[in-house]
Amino acid sequence: MICEKTFSQNRKKMTSSRRHHLKSLILQIALNWIEQEKKDLVVAKEAYMAEHCPAPETSGDQAALMEVCKKLHAAIDKIDEERYDAEAKVAKTNKEIEDLKIKVVDLIGVKKPALKKVRMSADSMLQALLGSKHKVTMDLRSNLKQVKKEVKEEPTEAVGDWRKNIEDKADRKKMFETS
Repeated sequence: MICEKTFSQNRKKMTSSRRHHLKSLILQIALNWIEQEKKDLVVAKEAYMAEHCPAPETSGDQAALMEVCKKLHAAIDKIDEERYDAEAKVAKTNKEIEDLKIKVVDLIGVKKPALKKVRMSADSMLQALLGSKHKVTMDLRSNLKQVKKEVKEEPTEAVGDWRKNIEDKADRKKMFETS
């Protein structure tokens, strides 16, 4: 707890010029490291070339030079085969990576966007699905059967005065009470 307070106080006390100076020192050190890596790379490349590619001897007669050319062509052919194999291997691994990425997306699942409610008639839906060439109409009402409505005749007394209905019900109540 005390260390955190002193650290935050020290941090606040650092001026912008000090911070800028430290940042420039860090960048200078990083620049020196990068230059050293470049020099090391050049030395390593020269050592590899000296080991694997000795200087050809150009002194001698025509037959010796022809032999050197044949060796160089054979080396070039071998290197081209290795390069082709390496390219094929890289292409294969890239394809595998793409397949694995697709599998990951399939396993995670794609977020489906929320669908918006659209008012569309059946005719416009069919036209959107089938295209404008097909003229299909879906008038569902024309395919329905015509049904005649039967009117039930109800007694007119039920519609009559409500007081009569109450008197009839009171008579029924008396029937149950007396028995």
